[in-house]
Amino acid sequence: MSDTFCPDCKKHTEVAFDHSAGDTVCTECGLVLEAHSVDETSEWRTFANESNDNDPVRVGGPSNPLLTDGGLSTVIAKPNGAHGDFLSSSLGRWQNRGSNPDRSLILAFRTIANMADRLGLVATIKDRANEIYKKVEDLKSIRGRNQDAILAACLYIACRQEDRPRTVKEICSVANGATKKEIGRAKEFIVKQLEVEMGQSMEMGTIHAGDFLRRFCSTLGMNNTAVKAAQEAVQRSEELDIRRSPISIAAAVIYMITQLSDDKKPLKDISLATGVAEGTIRNSYKDLYPYAARLIPNSYAKEEDLKNLCTP
Repeated sequence: MSDTFCPDCKKHTEVAFDHSAGDTVCTECGLVLEAHSVDETSEWRTFANESNDNDPVRVGGPSNPLLTDGGLSTVIAKPNGAHGDFLSSSLGRWQNRGSNPDRSLILAFRTIANMADRLGLVATIKDRANEIYKKVEDLKSIRGRNQDAILAACLYIACRQEDRPRTVKEICSVANGATKKEIGRAKEFIVKQLEVEMGQSMEMGTIHAGDFLRRFCSTLGMNNTAVKAAQEAVQRSEELDIRRSPISIAAAVIYMITQLSDDKKPLKDISLATGVAEGTIRNSYKDLYPYAARLIPNSYAKEEDLKNLCTP
């Protein structure tokens, strides 16, 4: 109940809501203050323990424009308590006869969603990966190829295009067995196919070391001061002619920053967090070391403190 001004009572009175009729009624004089109002609350009451955690919603999921019927087709569900004889029953036979032409697409989208969830990616990246896969699938050119590698490559490209890049090693960790080499080949194949279809080069987005830095620092448990110093050092490194991959530069900067802090990180831990081999980190650090005074912010370490950096 809540208080509302009643014109008959000439004062604010408690009102009752009749959800079945959509009426708002004064509890003192019975005057209907509002009729046929829209009830914006949920249409069900949830008793999770009593309904075996079944979702009581009756409106279904959103439509999917990438599917033939928008993803709104009817599927005959297996009855509660039914066993293996369901598919041999009349309902099961009708379900099989009306096979969904988008079955393979639905399975592919589900796999992409699972990989994206495991990496903590947002919905826009999932949608972009689904769009890329749909375009490639329409070209009928992926038959006979490693499906897991194709799906992982679509997710990798989507991350790049949405400016939320992930390393190939990170994508490989959720790719259901596809190797880095297979994902790399699938990525090149997809880009080539879509470029031919579009008649122009495919925009992939530029990778910067800063795109990976904060995530790597978080994995290593670095404090905010060290993270800010690493971010500034990475930004300054872009002004230098360091011919190393952004991931390698990010790993080398982290190694340099942690040497100047009380919480030093072993090279092995940095390698595990970044996915960059220890030898590659050493070589990248060797390239950055001569520019340490330009890279490290003065607020983080003074020039005499730089002497604590190990010589490569």
